[in-house]
Amino acid sequence: MTDTLQSVTLNINDAIYVVQVEPRYTLADVIRSQCGLTGTHVGCEHGVCGACTILLDGEPVRACLVFAVQAEGMAIRTVESLSTGDDLHPLQSAFIKHHALQCGFCTPGFLMLLTGALEKDANLSDEELRDVLSSNLCRCTGYQNIIKAARAAADEMRQVACPEPHET
Repeated sequence: MTDTLQSVTLNINDAIYVVQVEPRYTLADVIRSQCGLTGTHVGCEHGVCGACTILLDGEPVRACLVFAVQAEGMAIRTVESLSTGDDLHPLQSAFIKHHALQCGFCTPGFLMLLTGALEKDANLSDEELRDVLSSNLCRCTGYQNIIKAARAAADEMRQVACPEPHET
């Protein structure tokens, strides 16, 4: 038996999407298939790998564990929100510069996880960064370059938030 479709209004990256969903549809699937935002990757579908990490009201969550109907009225940010045209977010630039990606499948999840963490506290220690990153899986990079990229991005984000005073 098929569930009845529900109309759900999602605010994704400051754009409104009105979609028809069965209550069982995950937010990850709706973001990808009905909203056309394919940067959110679906890996394990059990919340283990972190490839589908998005920000929901500013908090990193696994989009494969959230039903689309649960996200109505919440601010959803996906990896597509990070860049503006050709202007990359500091994390995106740092991932490129520090070779923090290889195949790239897990990268959107790491970027959103780190965005959520660094927007709350850009002064995380390396140990705190490792703790944050331990919730996502990467089978290619070995994590060291991800930590280097996160540190570089955090430094840049701190400078943008609190620029050094200039002497006149």
